[in-house]
Amino acid sequence: MSYTSPPIEKVFPKVESALSGLLHDGMSIMSGGFGLCGNAEACIDAIARSRVKNLTIISNNCGNAGQGLAVLLKNRQVSRVICSFVGGNPDLAELYMKGQVKVELSPQGTFAERIRAGGAGIAGFYTPTGVGTVVAEGKEVREIDGVRYLLERPLRADLAIVRAAVGDIDGNLRFYRTARNFNPIMAMAADVTIAEVDKLVHRGALDPDDVHLPGIFVKRVVEVREHRDVIEHRTTRTLVGRSGSSGESGESGKPGA
Repeated sequence: MSYTSPPIEKVFPKVESALSGLLHDGMSIMSGGFGLCGNAEACIDAIARSRVKNLTIISNNCGNAGQGLAVLLKNRQVSRVICSFVGGNPDLAELYMKGQVKVELSPQGTFAERIRAGGAGIAGFYTPTGVGTVVAEGKEVREIDGVRYLLERPLRADLAIVRAAVGDIDGNLRFYRTARNFNPIMAMAADVTIAEVDKLVHRGALDPDDVHLPGIFVKRVVEVREHRDVIEHRTTRTLVGRSGSSGESGESGKPGA
């Protein structure tokens, strides 16, 4: 006689309920996204409203031009940022120059691999990237086959907030094109992962071959249909034809993750 345990209820009605019991001062949060593409916007806004402070944010960048994670910077909720890109973020630059936020800059490939290592349970890895630069300060340097390498340690977080285009009630996720970016590896490298999905579907609606992230890595799911999606719209210009006519055409692919 076989026994099948009942499915775990992962779906929450609102972002606030999905975050309930998880937020506290001094916690670390991984946030998927590249620039403002693939951000869990509703989760970020809810964290801003919660007023938790002394956060460590682990993200490719901590927002951009006052948007995305930069909202948390403006609220003075962030004490440390681990990222690979700081351009276009005057809020982070200002707080860093004032000594109010610590910044650990990691080369982008190294940053991604540190997160992947955190999710895979790997204690560290050697990379030649950063040898002989400020990135190497305080790190072990080892020569292997005549090449010098840095020992980089993995990254993990208390919470990961990710954004997907489609998710089912078991937490299986499908992302939208490049909005996938850091979302899958961050979901694997946190104690708890919340998936903010544009569209929630029933069990079986996602073909197994279309699943980008298995639901085993997702603890909570919340459907959020409306997003600002500042930069996810593709706009194209019509080429001038032989007739000499030209024009503008805006073509929006599916926005969001």
